[in-house]
Amino acid sequence: MLALHPNILEKNGMKEFVVLPFEEFSKIKSELQDFEDLKDLREAKIAEKKISGLTLSDAKDEWNIK
Repeated sequence: MLALHPNILEKNGMKEFVVLPFEEFSKIKSELQDFEDLKDLREAKIAEKKISGLTLSDAKDEWNIK
């Protein structure tokens, strides 16, 4: 878990903005990109299961490779 040190800015008594140190922002951005990559990988694996393929031995037989 990332340790965050936010500064909350208010406008008219309501919380309006959050300011983070740049290093913390960069870490959050990196973690989110990693998460998106993981989601894409999981979706690709699910989609790949629906596609039929060849085993290595079947491919060798089909292309006459020894």
